[in-house]
Amino acid sequence: MRRALAIVLVCTATLAGAQQFPAKPLHLIVPFPPGGGNDTVARAIAQQIGPDLGQPVVIDNRPVAGGSVGAELAAKAPADGHTLFLAGVGSHAVNPNLHAKLPYDPVKDFAPITLVASAPSVLVVNPAVPARTLAEFTSYARAHPGKLNYASNGNGSAAQLAAALYESMADVRMVHVPYKGIAPALTDLLSGEVQLMFGTIVALVPQIQAGKLRALAVTSRKRSSLLTDVPTLAESGLPDYEAGSWYGILAPAGTPREVIDRLHAAIVRALKQPDVAKRLAAEGAELIGSTPEEFAAHIKAEIARVGQVVRAAGIRIE
Repeated sequence: MRRALAIVLVCTATLAGAQQFPAKPLHLIVPFPPGGGNDTVARAIAQQIGPDLGQPVVIDNRPVAGGSVGAELAAKAPADGHTLFLAGVGSHAVNPNLHAKLPYDPVKDFAPITLVASAPSVLVVNPAVPARTLAEFTSYARAHPGKLNYASNGNGSAAQLAAALYESMADVRMVHVPYKGIAPALTDLLSGEVQLMFGTIVALVPQIQAGKLRALAVTSRKRSSLLTDVPTLAESGLPDYEAGSWYGILAPAGTPREVIDRLHAAIVRALKQPDVAKRLAAEGAELIGSTPEEFAAHIKAEIARVGQVVRAAGIRIE
């Protein structure tokens, strides 16, 4: 009898907490520095859902350890919906496949809310590379195994994974040169120290338009609205190729479903706002706004997909 009463009291308290949500400002942890694409996505959504929910949303940037620190902080936060996490392929697909021990479980420690958007990368080459199409580049790379250097913004990054997947599917062998961020990688690509890179579209469009880099293909299933004249890798001879980044919002595991549903509704409404859609499109992002269940399935599928690429390429944290 006492146990039954205790269960009833706990359920009543949980329901009351959900009905009063949000009772204080929300914190959205972003495992990247201010100013980048991830930060832009987070702030665009935060500015909309704050007034919608009646509480401000504070952005908490934690750009260290490949997202592990921010993910751990979110995973261990109270499961009341007041702490959220901007997840991506790094924190929830790459890290689980590169680290035997993580301070968080990407599936068990989180309650998915929605997959916000996806963002393809673009394969660019220094103009000195004698290739104007992906087919020409593949032929050139096969004729010069181990002679082409590709930049990335770090070991285990989405850029390295995109290149590794291309190498595997196109049967070419290149040399990976990791950098601490896209800025130094881009500097060396422009100077010719490295010959190519799979990079975020928004960061590379100015250089492409100025003729300083040549775009060969984008990594998504369909062409980017920012580079409509650049074909996809799938169109260019690798029909099963697909890679890129994605953005999603999670809460700590155990967050009441009523709270998850309210957050989901607010975020989806935000994505339908013209200002938000325009701001994210400028980052090369494709809006999604999935259900929590769809996002949960996406995370599991991404862990499996990235795991195959990591194992095939022998990627290790150096």
